[in-house]
Amino acid sequence: MEPVPKLLEAARNPLAYVAARWTPSQRIVERATLAAVVMSVVIVVTGGAVRLTGSGLGCDTWPKCTGDSLFATPEMGVHGAIEFGNRLLTYVLCAAVGWAIAAIRSAVPLRRGLLRLAWAQFWIVLANAVLGGITVLLALNPYTVAGHFLLATALITVTVVTWLRAREGDAPPRPLVGARVRQLGGALVAATALLVTVGTLVTGTGPHAGDSSDVPRMEFVGWETITRVHAASAWLVVALTVALWLALRALDAPDRPRARVRDLLLVLASQMVVGYAQYLTDVPELLVGVHLFGSTLVWIAVLRVWLGLRERGAPPAPGEPRTTEPPVAAAHPAPAGSTA
Repeated sequence: MEPVPKLLEAARNPLAYVAARWTPSQRIVERATLAAVVMSVVIVVTGGAVRLTGSGLGCDTWPKCTGDSLFATPEMGVHGAIEFGNRLLTYVLCAAVGWAIAAIRSAVPLRRGLLRLAWAQFWIVLANAVLGGITVLLALNPYTVAGHFLLATALITVTVVTWLRAREGDAPPRPLVGARVRQLGGALVAATALLVTVGTLVTGTGPHAGDSSDVPRMEFVGWETITRVHAASAWLVVALTVALWLALRALDAPDRPRARVRDLLLVLASQMVVGYAQYLTDVPELLVGVHLFGSTLVWIAVLRVWLGLRERGAPPAPGEPRTTEPPVAAAHPAPAGSTA
C-alpha cells in the first residue's frame, strides 16, 4: 500500500516530488537551460519553413488539424505533414522548458529568480500556442503572424537570459564598463529590437504569405519601402556595434565583453550578406529561411553582449543553504573607464 501515498504526493506537487529525489549538478542546469534556447530557435526556424513552403494552412483549423481529425491525414499531403510536424515540435519545446524548470527547481541552493525566469518560458510558450491557433483560424492574418513571431522572439529572449543567468551567480550586478558604454549597449539592444520588429513588417508585406490561397498582406506600406527601412535599421545596428567595439578597445575593457562584441560583428556580417543576396535574387525561399535563422542568432548575440557588460560572480556552490536573498557582492575595484 506504500506506492499509493507516493503517487498522491507526486500528483499534488510533481516538482517538489522530483526535487526531493534529484539534485542536478551545475552542468545539468546549464544544459537544461541551453536545451530550451536551442528549441526556442528550432521552433522559429521550423515555423518559418511552414510559411516558406506554403503550408501555413496545411492544418486548416485549431486545436485539431481538420474539423474531423486531430492529426494530419495522408489526403492532406506534404503541406499537412509540415504544418502538423511543426505543431508536434511544440511538445518537444515544452519538454525542454519543463526540463529547465525541473532542473532549476531541484538544484541546491534554490535560485528563485532563475526559477521565475524558467516559469516565464512556460507561460510564453502557452500564450504563443494559443496565438498560433488564432493565426490559423484567421487564415494567416499578417498582423497575427507578426505577433506570433514577436512572441517567439520574446521566448528566445527569456530562454537566453535564463541560460546566461544560470552560468553566473546572484550577486548584485557589477559593471565592467563605464556608464556611457553601458548606454551605448542599451542603444544597441533597442536598435536590434527595432530591426527585428521591422523584419516582421517585411514578412507581412512580402511575397511569402504562408499559403497558396489568397492570404492578405499588410497594405499600409509597400514591400520595397519597408525593406529599405529594414536595411537602414540593420546598418544602424552595425554602426552601434562597431562603436561599442571601438569603445571597449579604447578603454581596455575585460576580454569577455570584447569577445562577445566580436562574435556579434561576425554574425552581423554574415546576416548582411544573406540579406542583400535574398533581396537581389527575388527572395528565394532557402535564403529567406537562412536569413530568419540568422535573425535569431543576431538577437542572441546582442543579448550576450548586453549581459556581458556586467558580472555577477560565479554560480553558487552545490549544497549551499537555500536563500531567497542574493548574497552581498564582494568589494571590487572600479571598472576601467568608469568615468566614461
